[in-house]
Amino acid sequence: MYFDELALSDEVLDALWDMHFDECTPVQEKTIPVILDRKDVISCAQTGTGKTAAYILPLLTNLAYDDHDPDKLNAIIMAPTRELAQQIDQQMEGFGFYVPFSSVAIYGGKDNGAWGTQVTGLQRGADVVIATPGRLLSQMNIYDIDFSGVKYFILDEADRMLDMGFYDDIMTIVRKLPADRQTIMFSATMPPKIRQMAKAIMHDPVEVQIAVSRPPETIHQMCARLYEGQKPGFVQLALQGKNLKKVIIFAGKKQRVKDLTRTLRTLKIDARAMHSDLEQNERDQVMLDFRNGKVDVLVATDVVSRGIDVNDVPLVINYDVPHDPEDYVHRIGRTARAENSGEAVTLVSPEEARPWARIEQFLKKEIERLPIPEALGEAPDDKAYAGRSNNRPNKNRFHRSGGFRHGKKTNKNPKNNRHE
Repeated sequence: MYFDELALSDEVLDALWDMHFDECTPVQEKTIPVILDRKDVISCAQTGTGKTAAYILPLLTNLAYDDHDPDKLNAIIMAPTRELAQQIDQQMEGFGFYVPFSSVAIYGGKDNGAWGTQVTGLQRGADVVIATPGRLLSQMNIYDIDFSGVKYFILDEADRMLDMGFYDDIMTIVRKLPADRQTIMFSATMPPKIRQMAKAIMHDPVEVQIAVSRPPETIHQMCARLYEGQKPGFVQLALQGKNLKKVIIFAGKKQRVKDLTRTLRTLKIDARAMHSDLEQNERDQVMLDFRNGKVDVLVATDVVSRGIDVNDVPLVINYDVPHDPEDYVHRIGRTARAENSGEAVTLVSPEEARPWARIEQFLKKEIERLPIPEALGEAPDDKAYAGRSNNRPNKNRFHRSGGFRHGKKTNKNPKNNRHE
């Protein structure tokens, strides 16, 4: 379907024409008509499917056709991180180039001047507010903000906001909004906690499900079956002494991220941690250093698995198996971006056999298995994985120049270079 087949305003279509956007993505085709009908919507769509345009385009159209008070806030878009709020703000500027609506982005950071701009936008009634929950709540606690004109409330990456602990903040904000608003929620996954929140804040929502895309063929996917205690040594052998830059390692919990980062740094591997305990300005600095090549390895929770664009990541390592296929796709999707190729290695302990089996079932294939370096000792046999895939390990080995390539064993003595 083409955008000019939808009931979008002429001004929005003109902006799309200038930006060379012609054809809708599946999430846009299914979601835009429902939003234009002013129904509540809960859409399950992953990053990279065009979901931001799926709500901005009908929002701008509805604002153009609706009666609304130009001196009051009319729409609030919530995002989990400063980075995503900035991206939404940039797209709002592009798609809204020909419409007479104002917007303001509300997020934390070191820029003292930004606070004043944010306060002015909130108090003078910017048409669209794009905000992280914590910063908007901070503004609400200090200033008297009039939300009586809000007709549209949009939650982007709702599952990620809940994972970051923003449920109470979101509900506090919701209680300040008019009950007859239109509520739109986008989430990459649909766990019970998302459905619980949807039931609490939405009215008979239309559910739009977009199938999760499988990873592109440009990502060379591999796995290693090993004991939990062998994981640190595996990562060390994968990284140490190799010229690998901009590697991302995902771990399931904050403490795992902290422990692994500390271990890697003691081994003289330039690693930095990224997790929700960090302040926003600390996360910004870590990401800036990583993008600029000042940090070789980023060890992170899923806080950075979505919405962060770093185009030249050659390797992603899943230190822990993700709980569901969607998270797996998001994680390994940090590599092989912008027409590059990349590698993704998942470390699978016997305890993680079940979620890994679900991921392979989703991918409809058994992922290539790497043998465990002899320096790490005996690996678990297939019986430890009780009924999971039995594809035999291939002859891939760590290549001296970095990454995983065909080659000979580099060490036949298991006592040498042992790191446990």
